[in-house]
Amino acid sequence: MRSVSYVQRVALEFSGSLFPHAICLGDVDNDTLTCVGVGDICNKGKNLVVAVSAEGWFHLCDLTPARTLDSSGHHETLMGEEQRPVFKQHIPANTKVMLISDIDGDGCCELVVGYTDRVVRAFRWEDLGEGTEHLTGQLVSLQKWTLEGQVDSLSVTPGSLGVPELMVSQPGCAYAVLLCTWNKDTGHFATSEGTSESSRETPAARDVVLHQTSGRIHNKNVSTHLIGNIKRGHTSESGGSGLFALCTLDGTLKLMEEADKLLWSVQVDHQLFALEKLDVTGNGHEEVVACAWDGQTYIIDHNRTVVRFQVDENVRAFCADSPQLSWITEMPPYVHENLPPVLSPLRGKFGHRDTEEECCVSTKAENPKDYQQTTRS
Repeated sequence: MRSVSYVQRVALEFSGSLFPHAICLGDVDNDTLTCVGVGDICNKGKNLVVAVSAEGWFHLCDLTPARTLDSSGHHETLMGEEQRPVFKQHIPANTKVMLISDIDGDGCCELVVGYTDRVVRAFRWEDLGEGTEHLTGQLVSLQKWTLEGQVDSLSVTPGSLGVPELMVSQPGCAYAVLLCTWNKDTGHFATSEGTSESSRETPAARDVVLHQTSGRIHNKNVSTHLIGNIKRGHTSESGGSGLFALCTLDGTLKLMEEADKLLWSVQVDHQLFALEKLDVTGNGHEEVVACAWDGQTYIIDHNRTVVRFQVDENVRAFCADSPQLSWITEMPPYVHENLPPVLSPLRGKFGHRDTEEECCVSTKAENPKDYQQTTRS
């Protein structure tokens, strides 16, 4: 295992506390600049900021700045002093985690929300007007799933036939595949939130397929996180199952291709609570990035080569740059939220010396020749 130090950073302090899933990286103003955002939930080719409160209030924000012509004829970007939601709707309360992705293979994005009561719901945006100037539509409910354990993360990965599979983590290093049946079963149909609860979501056991990733008995109470659709190269074969990774609070980290195909497993002495994927080396293979509460962060490639670095303070939330935005910076950034709340975006560049045991990261110190390096542990 090789240890490195990311010392080029920016720290932003906030009062109060932030939820672990209230932090992300994305292009929110649609000008290719990285900022907090989510995705194209309305399927209009435009990213919108999505915010869902614990009370169930769903907000959409359009942060695309207005453009005007200045005296020289060039476009001038105007960002308003106050940004207000462009849409608001109430959905079931007690939200915990959400995902925006195509989960049924129709080419359109759906909204998947996980709740604190072990329930997962899928929604779709439905346009009510033909105009594109303002959002005129609503979220409609597609399906509801009930899980055996707590939901800590949601992800999508290609199945054996190349069709997206919706995955949800389950305690004990397990996961479940949620089957989308609203297009196949007349018992599931899209309805608005105004419809009575009894006439819409009817969960069935056959819609949830639970998978245990190991024959070894895991602590059923240990929380698990997963990340899917891990890219294995620019020339990866189509039609095959996608790679996905799982991590647990007891330090277990696994990379898998299918439910019964374990590629590697790593055990560390840290409590892993966050999992991301990132093409750190730029070769098309996305590495697995796992973060622990104490700030220890691991980067592991498909061959189980491990690099780790330590954040100075305890961490509450962690996310990494999304693949479509990683080209904006020289190296993809990471964001840690410390305790007390401090957001720390980190980035660095791996540099190799003559010996394999050493690696270094360039700093942003006043002296550009300053480096901080460590040796293999």
